[in-house]
Amino acid sequence: MNIKQILLLSAPIAMLWGCTENKASEKKTEVSIPHYALAKVSQTSMEQTVKLPAQLSAYQEVSIFPKVNGYVKNVAVDIGTKVNKNQLLMEVDAPEIQQALLQAKEKYARAKADYNLDKENYFRLKTASRTAGAISPMDLATAKSKMEADSALCNAEKASWQMQQAMNSYLHVTAPFSGIITERNTHPGALVSAEAKDEPMLELKEVDHLRLQVDVPEALASALKSRDSVTFYLSAMPGKKMAATVSRKAGSVNIQYRTERVELDVPNKKAELSPGMYAEVNFKAKGNSNALTVPKSAVVTSTERKFVIAVRDGKTIRVDVATGIENKNNIQVVGNLNKGEKVIASATDEIEEGIAVK
Repeated sequence: MNIKQILLLSAPIAMLWGCTENKASEKKTEVSIPHYALAKVSQTSMEQTVKLPAQLSAYQEVSIFPKVNGYVKNVAVDIGTKVNKNQLLMEVDAPEIQQALLQAKEKYARAKADYNLDKENYFRLKTASRTAGAISPMDLATAKSKMEADSALCNAEKASWQMQQAMNSYLHVTAPFSGIITERNTHPGALVSAEAKDEPMLELKEVDHLRLQVDVPEALASALKSRDSVTFYLSAMPGKKMAATVSRKAGSVNIQYRTERVELDVPNKKAELSPGMYAEVNFKAKGNSNALTVPKSAVVTSTERKFVIAVRDGKTIRVDVATGIENKNNIQVVGNLNKGEKVIASATDEIEEGIAVK
């Protein structure tokens, strides 16, 4: 076979190989463009039922410590005793305080008598001074000065007496509000000290009106409004459904747990409930009206950020979002997204930004 014949035979083979290579290259280019299922960003109202742990606490509670030093004379209550506001709870005996009260009273009476005498003397001298030469101006000024000094002393002794009266009133311990005694740590004859703060003499709690306290995640707390209805269950009463309304919100987020304290008032006139009972609260959280909705699988959460992968001009772009309430399939997001925009429905952190997708 001569050279001419070899060239004639090789030409078609080269052309065939070239076509095959071009087709393979085109096929390779076509395969290199990944295909992902896309979802459309929508704006729909969402509602989520959230279950959170909670606890009942007394509406008011106080630990009663001694204000003065003395011996316990009488304790009129015990654990479980129901008391009314201003009712006597216990008496403390402190003779030195009672003696100080009597002394202060006598000092005030003497200072008041001296002041009245000096006042009378001054006004008599003032009347006599109207007659020319009867009273010297110096004597009149001296009498006035003494009257004013005794007036100041009288006021000081009166304040001291009132202070001793207040100290004496602390010997009679009364209830600051109506409630029930839940703790008693003292008995007649015991020495109590105003400096000791390790253990209260009595513990008083208002239990006919309770607070249901629940810590709500910050993403959901903003959706709760005053007077929103809430249902809850107590572990001590299985299956018994109860209802309450939102009464107060802390208005501040706990920076450690990222939650906000919410309280609900629970009537307890029949004394069926007790402070400290564990509860499970169920409430319906309404989503942000300005938020957009995407599939839950479209949100990627990494150690540094939370984002969705949007497709703009045929290429991927990561858009940071904040998430809100969610249901079985969808979740609300807030970020630089537009209604009707498309995002990758099942996004992962491995999908790079800026790649072309179909």
